[in-house]
Amino acid sequence: MKTLRQAVSDYLMMRRGLGFKLLHVGHDLGSFASFMEREQAPYITFDFALKWAMEPADVQAAYWAQRLSAVRGFAQHWSAVDPRTQVPPRGLLPFPNRRTQPYLYTDEDIERLMTAAKALRPRDGLRGWTYYYLFGLLSVSGLRISELLALEPRDVDLQEGLLTIRGAKFGKSRLVPLHDSTRHALVQYAQRRDRHINRQNAAKFLVSDHGRPLEASTVRRTFYHLSRQTGLRRASDCHGPRLHDFRHRFATESLLEWYRSGEDVERLLPVLATYLGHSNVRDTYWYLSSCAELMGHAARRLEKRWEVQS
Repeated sequence: MKTLRQAVSDYLMMRRGLGFKLLHVGHDLGSFASFMEREQAPYITFDFALKWAMEPADVQAAYWAQRLSAVRGFAQHWSAVDPRTQVPPRGLLPFPNRRTQPYLYTDEDIERLMTAAKALRPRDGLRGWTYYYLFGLLSVSGLRISELLALEPRDVDLQEGLLTIRGAKFGKSRLVPLHDSTRHALVQYAQRRDRHINRQNAAKFLVSDHGRPLEASTVRRTFYHLSRQTGLRRASDCHGPRLHDFRHRFATESLLEWYRSGEDVERLLPVLATYLGHSNVRDTYWYLSSCAELMGHAARRLEKRWEVQS
């Protein structure tokens, strides 16, 4: 029988072949395999899984549950090979799983953020313009920040106004059409970028002042700095509006526009789900509950349906 470490490696390779990225799970299972080797454990048990999951001190219970969840997934797979394997049941490390309430940006919020971005140093460089267009594109496209940063020049069709999102969540690719005004704006950025870095072969569409790809951690730090500068966050705030909330705004605004214009939202929801790259339309339904106005529209639509049926 193969070693547990070999089994973990094969399991991750198999899951990644199905389109799962498993960045945190891969790290956690590697750590778990090392733990089992140190303990000289012959097979996975509840006790070993719990002991490893709860090793880090001074962390939230959700982190322990996340680690145990990684072991549970692997144990379910490995139990078919080694029947001695004990699969940790769900709820062994319970914690309240609450989705973060999104912040719905106003037009004024986005305008202030984009104006502040243009003033980033160096004043005569590309950095300010890159962040200006980054925030603008996030607000009108519904992209995940990882998808936006991964865009290559070949993925941005400035003639047809199409973005190609390659290998996104669950390994899926999709096409995202752009409004003509957005296409014109991206043409201006591409021209400015190519003049600044003096070459036409940038590795990514959005690049740093030196022509290199943007690091997600750097983008987030810059966003937090500008958020405080523009009043979206106070100087002492550890939490506040997120980059991901641009995606929530896009989805919410799309749904509100459909409701206000009398469209059949139930029929159009799968369209929005495909546009956003959701694997299941249930993920898109969640946006209905994140905005009071949307909930009101949905309730009134349901009341009218009941009136007709009665």
